Amino acid sequence: MLHILYIASECAPYAKSGGLGDVLGALPKYVAREGIRTSVIVPLYRQIDETSRKKMTFLGAKVIPLSWRKQYAGLYRLYVNDVTYYFVDNRYYFDRDALYGAYDDGERFAFFAKAVLDLLPMLDFFPDVLHCNDWQTAMVPVYFKVAHQRLADYRSLRTVFTIHNIEYQGKFNHGMLHDVLGLSEMHRNLMDLDGNLNYMKGAVVCCDALTTVSPTYAQEIRHPFFGLGLDPVIREHAAKLHGILNGIDIEGYDPGTDPYLTANYGPETAALKQSNKKKLSEDLGLEFSDSRPLIGMVTRLVHHKGPDLVMSVLDDMMKLDLNVVMLGTGDENYEFRFRQAASRHPGRFAYVAAFSDSLASRIYASADFFLMPSISEPCGLSQMIALRYGTIPIVRRTGGLRDTVHPFSPETGQGNGITFETINAHDMLDAIQRALSYYNDLSLRKQMTVNAFASDHGWDRSAKEYIALYRQISGRISATQEGSE
Repeated sequence: MLHILYIASECAPYAKSGGLGDVLGALPKYVAREGIRTSVIVPLYRQIDETSRKKMTFLGAKVIPLSWRKQYAGLYRLYVNDVTYYFVDNRYYFDRDALYGAYDDGERFAFFAKAVLDLLPMLDFFPDVLHCNDWQTAMVPVYFKVAHQRLADYRSLRTVFTIHNIEYQGKFNHGMLHDVLGLSEMHRNLMDLDGNLNYMKGAVVCCDALTTVSPTYAQEIRHPFFGLGLDPVIREHAAKLHGILNGIDIEGYDPGTDPYLTANYGPETAALKQSNKKKLSEDLGLEFSDSRPLIGMVTRLVHHKGPDLVMSVLDDMMKLDLNVVMLGTGDENYEFRFRQAASRHPGRFAYVAAFSDSLASRIYASADFFLMPSISEPCGLSQMIALRYGTIPIVRRTGGLRDTVHPFSPETGQGNGITFETINAHDMLDAIQRALSYYNDLSLRKQMTVNAFASDHGWDRSAKEYIALYRQISGRISATQEGSE
């Protein structure tokens, strides 16, 4: 049986800072349902709860060489349904207040990559494919190519590397090549880019298959605007690049069972969204009206998410008959400016600077429209969650937003969202005005809601695409061959 080991820096529900954790919490589960043996390995962070720790089994430990360092790596295992989870223990590297942002992140995740490869013989089954995710695991394909693939037990291994967001590449100074990574001068060219060591470049060069999280993003990152310096490397290795759209865990994101909602609902009971909207408005101090739409945003306040577009025309938006609620943290300047905006527009604009799954769920369920004006968006999960909750996305057509949100046509009744093309605040404002005009037509509003609920963005289709890729690179092409092993 084919065995896939997913390697990541986070995985819901154990440790999560964003969409990467959601993907790793869902994709392995759906691949396992197709009859594939799946495992996930992540660091044993301080944030992992004591209940989960008590269920873990200690499998053993090794000393991991990292240049001149000799570091302890313990391995723990946890079985949950059809997926096996492994956790790499090292308190010096992973017993920290936050998952990321430390001065030694380059060293921490180089250690994790080296530890994963050295600990493979301790796993229940030796994997056929190592599926690595983002720069924190990018050294796995590099170390594998440089050292491990010559070892007898490792020769049949293949590596997949997924770029979830090319903005975060893992750039470090060249002194780390010897002092931290323990690599020789002959390996410098694998990772050298624009005067830095670039972990993500190393993975792109060394992996057997390269994927990203939507078909459109796979095309975009070949160009300088989106490739952010890596585009020449992406173009050089384009033959092994695949765009496979992310999904969402439709069992976890279900308005019919979501425990955080005032009233659960579904396609046949969509009118109950109003109960959620009324209670959320009351709790956040917004003026509630049955006829006034609510626009929601759940976002990280960083440049590529488009907060500048919102800020540029927010006062103009507030002249329209709508309310806005925003949830998110990030750049302190953005947080400050949106707090100011909330004070200028009491009862109409609410801003909550927090990371809250419960409030996010309530916004998805309460909002009539969900705004995502991203400059770039590799895939995006929020627009798919919004659709799952019967909420209409307003998005810029980029990356995965282009692949999942299709313009609504009042003439044909087709489409599941409102879109705009350019990186222009007034183009976004025009899209919001179009949304309001559709909302004020009851028949169009109902049709948009029906279309939203009908959107299918579960993991089933994407899981099958990944399995086909795993079989291709491992030489196990057909399901018939799989069953005969």
